[in-house]
Amino acid sequence: MGYNTLVYLILFLPAVLLVYQLVPQRIRKYILILAGYVYFYICSKWLVLYVFGTALFIHHIGMWEDVLKKKCAAEAKGLERKEQSLIRSRYKRMERILLIFGITVLLGVLGYLKYSNFFEENLNLLAAAMGRDPFFVVTKTAVPIGISFYTLQAVGYITDVYWEKQSAEYNLGKLMLFLCFFPQVMEGPISLYQQTGEQLWNCRGLTAENLSQGAVRIFWGLFKKLVIADRLNVLVKVVFDKETDLHGSVVIVAAIAYTIQLYMEFSGIMDVVAGSGKMFGIILPENFRQPFFARSAEEFWRRWHISLGVWFKTYIFYPVSISGPVKKWNRFAREHKLGRHLTRSVLSAVCLLPVWLANGLWHGPRWSYIFFGIYYFVIIMAEILVTPLRDKLLEKLGINENSRGYTAFRIVKTWIIVVVGELFFRAETLTRGMQMFASIFVSFDAWALGGAGFEAVELRVVDYIAVLVCTVVVWIVDYLKEKDRISTEKLASLKTPVRWAVYYLLIFGVIILGAYGAGYQAVDLIYAKF
Repeated sequence: MGYNTLVYLILFLPAVLLVYQLVPQRIRKYILILAGYVYFYICSKWLVLYVFGTALFIHHIGMWEDVLKKKCAAEAKGLERKEQSLIRSRYKRMERILLIFGITVLLGVLGYLKYSNFFEENLNLLAAAMGRDPFFVVTKTAVPIGISFYTLQAVGYITDVYWEKQSAEYNLGKLMLFLCFFPQVMEGPISLYQQTGEQLWNCRGLTAENLSQGAVRIFWGLFKKLVIADRLNVLVKVVFDKETDLHGSVVIVAAIAYTIQLYMEFSGIMDVVAGSGKMFGIILPENFRQPFFARSAEEFWRRWHISLGVWFKTYIFYPVSISGPVKKWNRFAREHKLGRHLTRSVLSAVCLLPVWLANGLWHGPRWSYIFFGIYYFVIIMAEILVTPLRDKLLEKLGINENSRGYTAFRIVKTWIIVVVGELFFRAETLTRGMQMFASIFVSFDAWALGGAGFEAVELRVVDYIAVLVCTVVVWIVDYLKEKDRISTEKLASLKTPVRWAVYYLLIFGVIILGAYGAGYQAVDLIYAKF
């Protein structure tokens, strides 16, 4: 039951809204918990026990952390400073062991369910290369929906309790709702407990303003998903699923099409998710901020899948940056006067490598995803390394870094980086991705775009026109958002005739132009599998 399906939009969401509003306020939180677990059960059946078990586990870990903190405070009270320091050090070590245990269990479950087959298959390949029998009998493992999302939320929660950024939650229901709020359980966004925990539990009544703004956000998301992304899927699937050699021009078009498809689908579904939350008065973290206006790969990832980037920065980048080896490097660099740029470059490499390895692995058990993470690590490190040289060159040439021409150049350069990255991301295997990328340079034929390269694409001219026009519309809206000239709130403040004209255009745009009907194959949500 994807967020773009009629079952969700016409039955499930309205039913939850209706029951939520009819029951007393003290009951509403339990309606949301029940809705989350029912939704999870519909999608993953009895694998719902995993998300319940995760809530129960972090509930106990958090309380255990809190007990240790209170015991430490009680034992240290009234003692000399030196004795207090010894007691705090002892209890901190116990807390650290508890945190490591909690993270190991959470990531261990995720790793086993999601990655065990990958490692078994690769070890079997290694055994075959050595002329030995397979090490493992590979059996398919059932994976719950959203496990990568709710596991990161769970890890974030117990880590924040350890860091004392978040008080331990003794109410199990709050943690159950935090991990299984139905609009975000399948595809995120990845929330911190302090962002949504109390919001979800307060359970304010429905309001006309929240319902209308939520509905507009949902229709905007459906516009991007149904009108653009699902149409482009027809072209993308035909090209990327081919096993034969492809012309470079066809690969370029398909890679651009997939980049647009992925953005329109993922950001569109995030709009549906955010709109669903808004109807209940819940403000979920934004996951996109006009990423295609980014001027570098690093900036692109601050605008794309924002909640995942924030999680990696908070729980991987930051701990590595204050680790012992990094501190030793900083001292060594200062003592030997290695220079700020070299010091920063090495520091960035050490901190970013685990981030981008984790980014690749998070997306799934495929070498192409791991390569995708390393690809961005190399690109971002290259941007860092050439910054001084770039600045000197701009100064010598008299080019203003913020000029429109140079900004446009940087944006286009970032588009090329992103499209190449998505080519490898979408390829079924790393080998296939390399073949497709190589074809751009060794077998480029512009005439292949005339039909030979797309003979199996069942798209009409009107479909291409719809995709082109609607993509331009989305780009214009993103531009206006980038300039802070449009928002859901500003739209609501427009005069009634203008506001309703926009509403009707959006609604009928989805109804008339949406890709569905006879012969249409529903397209699964891309990020649901992550």
